[in-house]
Amino acid sequence: MSPDPAAELRTLHTVRLLGFAETAEVAARTGLDAAGVREQLLDHEALGRVTRPAGAGTVGAGTAGAGTVGAAPDGWAVTDAGRAHDDHLLAAELAATPGAADALRAAYAELRPLDARLRHACTDWQLRPTGADPFAANDHTDTTWDATLLVELVSIRRSLRPLAAWLTATLPRFDGYADRFAHALDRALGGDPTWVTGAGVDSCHAVWSELHDDLVTTLGLADA
Repeated sequence: MSPDPAAELRTLHTVRLLGFAETAEVAARTGLDAAGVREQLLDHEALGRVTRPAGAGTVGAGTAGAGTVGAAPDGWAVTDAGRAHDDHLLAAELAATPGAADALRAAYAELRPLDARLRHACTDWQLRPTGADPFAANDHTDTTWDATLLVELVSIRRSLRPLAAWLTATLPRFDGYADRFAHALDRALGGDPTWVTGAGVDSCHAVWSELHDDLVTTLGLADA
């Protein structure tokens, strides 16, 4: 196994967060060298921590949805043993960073009301109730409805910036979430509704869900 525990953690944890990820995607997300990432993943595979689903042509989670149906991507998924080892690595990371656990718990308390707002906005982005159907899909023809939700997402983006900076100052591997959310929202503001909740892109919802899962697994609050 690599002598670099930070790289070991980031590689395994990224696969866990994405649910299914190709080697190049893990390298891009972590900022690590692709060859080194592949070596890490092969080591994890040998120890039963990740697996390569046979004939995986449809990607199931996170931004890996950009995979090609019917292809056999160089993709990885975490196993139960991998989750347990990731939990161990995350706990060690917190223990080695003085004050990190308290800082992340405080950040999580700040995140929770934003999370509720984000999830409500995403639900309303997908559904546009009518008199005949309270669960009617939003076809995005009601520009006033969509504009109100985009204003809410802009407000959430403003609140996310300092929170993400706080997380990154505590553990640098949290860097990038605010920029990714901003990019997705800019695409939505530019007229493409897919970038709010759509599959197959690094949407506002995808980025936010990944951030939430990253924080709660780091704190050992939930299994993602």
